[in-house]
Amino acid sequence: MLGALLLLVGASLYITRWIGAFYMYTAGACCFSVIQFMAGYEGKNWIVRRLRRQQLLGALFLLATAVAMSMNTFHYGFAQRNEWMFTLCVGCVFQLYTAFRIPAELEKEGH
Repeated sequence: MLGALLLLVGASLYITRWIGAFYMYTAGACCFSVIQFMAGYEGKNWIVRRLRRQQLLGALFLLATAVAMSMNTFHYGFAQRNEWMFTLCVGCVFQLYTAFRIPAELEKEGH
């Protein structure tokens, strides 16, 4: 929960160009992604397995956002404008979609 909170606050404050927002977002994205990768699904439902892969892809996009933000903040690489917004949006869509679909599929399965 703390990682998700840091991620949200850091992304919101990054628009103000405060350097601490980048560090908040990066710490939150790292914490959130580690938890996403540690959580597993051992069942045989192929729909949930596909959704878990989508969830992990969303976590990778959130980490890619931190990389794009660092390029924007420290002026290096190819992402020196607002490319971080694209990766953030894609990652959020994957996370939001799977946050609703995985529990629904697990409920159908009887967990």
